[in-house]
Amino acid sequence: MTSHFELSNEQKNIMNAAGNMLVCGGPGSGKTTVAILKARALAAQHLKPWQKIIFLSFSRSSVARIVEALSQTDHVIKHEKTLIEVDTYHAFFWRVIKSHGYLLGLPQRLSILTPSAEAIALSETRNSYGSKNKLTDQQRQQKELDEYAERERLAYTEGKLCFDLFSNLASSALCGSQKLRDLYSDSYPFIILDEFQDTDNNQWECVKALGLRSTIIALADPEQRIYDFKGADPNRLNHFNEHFQPSKFDLAAQNYRSAGTQITMFGNDVLRGRFQLESYQGITILTYPANQKNQAFAKLESEIWKAYRRLSGIGDNSWSLAILVPTKKMTRAISDYLRSTTAQMPAIRHSAYIEVEGAILAAEVIAFLLQPKALKGDFTAFVQLVCHFFKGRGGDNPTKNDLTESKNILNALEAAIKARCSGKKIRKNSIILPLLSAYKESRKIILTGDPDTDWKSIRTQLENGNCTRLKEIGAEAHNLNLSYLNRGTTLRRMLSEQWRISLSYIDALECVRRASIQDHFASSQRPETGVVVMNMHKAKGKQFDEVIIFEGWPHNWGKQYQTNPDRIARGNSATGPLYQYRQNFMVSITRAKQRTTILTPDIDPCILLDRQLLR
Repeated sequence: MTSHFELSNEQKNIMNAAGNMLVCGGPGSGKTTVAILKARALAAQHLKPWQKIIFLSFSRSSVARIVEALSQTDHVIKHEKTLIEVDTYHAFFWRVIKSHGYLLGLPQRLSILTPSAEAIALSETRNSYGSKNKLTDQQRQQKELDEYAERERLAYTEGKLCFDLFSNLASSALCGSQKLRDLYSDSYPFIILDEFQDTDNNQWECVKALGLRSTIIALADPEQRIYDFKGADPNRLNHFNEHFQPSKFDLAAQNYRSAGTQITMFGNDVLRGRFQLESYQGITILTYPANQKNQAFAKLESEIWKAYRRLSGIGDNSWSLAILVPTKKMTRAISDYLRSTTAQMPAIRHSAYIEVEGAILAAEVIAFLLQPKALKGDFTAFVQLVCHFFKGRGGDNPTKNDLTESKNILNALEAAIKARCSGKKIRKNSIILPLLSAYKESRKIILTGDPDTDWKSIRTQLENGNCTRLKEIGAEAHNLNLSYLNRGTTLRRMLSEQWRISLSYIDALECVRRASIQDHFASSQRPETGVVVMNMHKAKGKQFDEVIIFEGWPHNWGKQYQTNPDRIARGNSATGPLYQYRQNFMVSITRAKQRTTILTPDIDPCILLDRQLLR
């Protein structure tokens, strides 16, 4: 790959420059490649024996891409590669907090609350405000304050840290201690920051603190700032220029990702809202009939098969096709559709990036049933995990029905225990009885020692049993299989090791929890292959051979308009934050290396597109 990479004049200027730098450029402009080569040169010339260069990015997929690029860079010899450390911001902040949290008054023993565990812990606080779509600005602000207060309480009283606290705590530690700043700057005299335009205020404070002694090289694309809702400041690059007075470089004219196409040109035209051409090489825009869901999904399925035939002809299995959609709900709906089979079409094998809180909590129920039965309290512990599933599966927006369900199950368990203790029978209509029956059937399954087989056996038992609540859990578990928990084999390896040692999955529940946490910090994630379905926001930092962008359609009742959900521009209305919608759209379009196909409804096409481009 990079062994034949020829530097442009601007990239040569970067290689020759010293001090703080700001390197700007669009998708595929070579920012990452030249940064790796710059890191190699710095490592060879300026590091002391105990020092390293750290390369930080927001997403694990970006980290994986950097690690892969580093491994394929022939210019960087093996010794120099060991001097370049690549990680996520979150992982770096966690190391700071774990080692030095005592400076902030945190307990000595700290643990991480995964998003699913956080959802359980904050469910009551979140639900007390009702639907977040109906909150006033004042109520929304108060809700955020209450959630933050509960996160802080969990951190300072129980030593349980949510991810959303990491940057705040790390910035407090680094800004509050010169010795700590000096320690990290002495270890990392050069810090490279990928996707810098998306840093929030706490992350920016960390950068300023470390930049007092470390040299900062920021890589940014001003047009890819899509995390305003998470606190990214539109003026962050101006802040960097004013504070660090860096050398500035612009790689906007470069395009290595989709060379030979006009994908980047089209993305930039979408951003500007002005289209230069009547058609663009590498861009296909199609409409679909939106009278009903099946017609829309059938059109999507047809385009997926066309792309599959184009890509699978490459001759290996390294190809990738992303299906990008505007909303989380749509991600799940499409994944469910592609997993289904009909007489005409087989299921399409794919992976889906859904919100994983419910899936992980479902996995915990399955993992518990893989474990040997405890001598005492086993069924009670099982029911508590089922309650956790309903309490936490809604993530940051739990429903009243789910919380009520959780409470009803616990109340039924208490009533059943009370009845048994007094020598009475459990009520025939108790919701505990189908749970107990399914639990007993699951415990009869003879395990084989193969984690895939045993996992599927338990999941199938829950899905096919007579308990509607466990059917939901079994169905949800499809969204988090063994290969997802680390994108490699972390969970499978843990379970296999346990079986090898003890002929049982003695601690399977803890394995799921540990694998979930490790997945958040994994830097060895392999690039996506095959068909991948995800929300448009999650595509940031990734790249694929082809991309299909599929948006929803207006819903009518008879001839009367009802709703217009799941659109790239919310409600397909010009009254919203159009520039932000254009940014999100542009980022999704430019994930493709060869072709981007856009599917939009014929009766109300995407307002961000020129209708003359539609087919």
